[in-house]
Amino acid sequence: GKPLKMSSAKYVNPDAEVVAKAQALALNCAAANGLQMVLRSNLGPRGTLKMLVGGAGQIKITKDGKVLLYEMQIQHPTAMLIARTATAQDDITGDGTTTAVLLCGELMKQAERYYMEGLHPRVIADGYEAAKDHTLEFLDTFKTQVPDVMSNRELLTSVARTSLRTKLQPELADQMTDAVVNAVLCITTPDEPIDLHMVEIMTMQHKLQSDSQFVRGLVLDHGARHPDMPKSLNNCFIMTCNVSMEYEKSENASGFLYSNADERQKMVESERKFTDTKVAAFIELKRQVCTEGQGFVIINQKGIDPLSLDMLAKEGIFAVRRAKRRNMERLALACGGVSVNSEIDLSPDVLGWADHVREETLGDDIFTFVEGCKNAKSCSILIKGPNSHTIEQIKDAVRDGLRAVKNTIDDKAVVVGAGAFETAAYLSLQEFKKTVSGKAKLGVEAFANAMLVIPKVLAENSGFDIQDSIIKMQEEQTNSGIKVGLDVVTGDTISPEAEGIWDNACVKRQCIHLATVLASQLLLVDEIMKAGKKMGKDAMKQEE
Repeated sequence: GKPLKMSSAKYVNPDAEVVAKAQALALNCAAANGLQMVLRSNLGPRGTLKMLVGGAGQIKITKDGKVLLYEMQIQHPTAMLIARTATAQDDITGDGTTTAVLLCGELMKQAERYYMEGLHPRVIADGYEAAKDHTLEFLDTFKTQVPDVMSNRELLTSVARTSLRTKLQPELADQMTDAVVNAVLCITTPDEPIDLHMVEIMTMQHKLQSDSQFVRGLVLDHGARHPDMPKSLNNCFIMTCNVSMEYEKSENASGFLYSNADERQKMVESERKFTDTKVAAFIELKRQVCTEGQGFVIINQKGIDPLSLDMLAKEGIFAVRRAKRRNMERLALACGGVSVNSEIDLSPDVLGWADHVREETLGDDIFTFVEGCKNAKSCSILIKGPNSHTIEQIKDAVRDGLRAVKNTIDDKAVVVGAGAFETAAYLSLQEFKKTVSGKAKLGVEAFANAMLVIPKVLAENSGFDIQDSIIKMQEEQTNSGIKVGLDVVTGDTISPEAEGIWDNACVKRQCIHLATVLASQLLLVDEIMKAGKKMGKDAMKQEE
């Protein structure tokens, strides 16, 4: 056979590992395809689960593309690039990771077909660019505008359900849907950005996953520090403060100087008195505001020493010390009131209110529930499950669900799901192809075919004939002109609007954008070189 053309990099570094022209593209396509095959079966509500086993035998069961790619060990450089795209997709919009990877893999696959027929990758990439711009414009006309999104609870619930059903079993998903929508509606204030950190996600490992619930209030992961304090209070005033109720060490090294035992006693007392006055101030306030049947709760960010706790317990005050700073912010929003930094400015105005405060003990852990807040602007989602991987799975899903509802409120628009957008985009691109001149037409054609990967995989995962389903959808869309999706239960065409299957517009936009940019970059790679410096043992091996 004839000798292979020597790569230019070989002249510079004879040891460089080089993958040249056609093989480079084949390698990239293989990587994209490999990842696509891994994630393919996860797409949609009928997708399967993957079980990841860590080095120490920890188990994670998931369907979320981002979690999978993040936890999987990927050796292949190109595959790592694609996995990072999925992570970026998750960071920006919180959903659509599997879609982004599938789309990218499909774009590479379609391009490979044309490349084998002698079409230059640059031409395909140009076609992709034009098609991407057209698809994004089409998305703007295709999406459903919802100007008054906050009052349309039905729609928000549908969006959350669509997102959660692709990650959890249907019964559990429907239950968490309500929790997610309630949580977002609870923390939203008109004309202000939504801060999802104000939803505390607390996990308790016991009972069943179906016991997970939404708590209109807060769940703290520690409890009262004194055995005599009440375990449960009704109609409570909530005092959030950042006051140290314990002995303070002085900043610089200092010592007591005394000549006899009496003086020492006095000094110790005066030091103790300093703390006691602080505590007394709080007790005074409690006596001032509380009537019969009302409780008083102190939640302190700093410490409370045993003597102070004793004083508070005698008054029947429920005190929690060393609370997390994040929870202080959440408490002030949930119960009302102001966080106090010193005992001087105490007045009834700084207090918040909750209907019920109780403590629950689980093994060694104590949880404090603050419930029944009046006009709460912060809340908790309590996730329960029998084992850690169940809890992790729900936790990942709830995070995505919250993001989905937030995106809907931010976008003020939604897109019909069930593969309807992709099918409509395919038909629209076929029309657009007629306006493109030259070889770029083929790039647009390839992009249009790649868009169909989503409905195809939905059909495949639900166990229906792929070609049948796609053709049914296209015919229905062309004949009726309405937005048509795939019913994953019967395999027929449905109207996603009527079924309440909605996706986020920003997720679709981000997906198309990321997948196309990455596929175009990978197509234009014609050499892959491994040409780093050699270190230690590897260098010895290669010299042998």
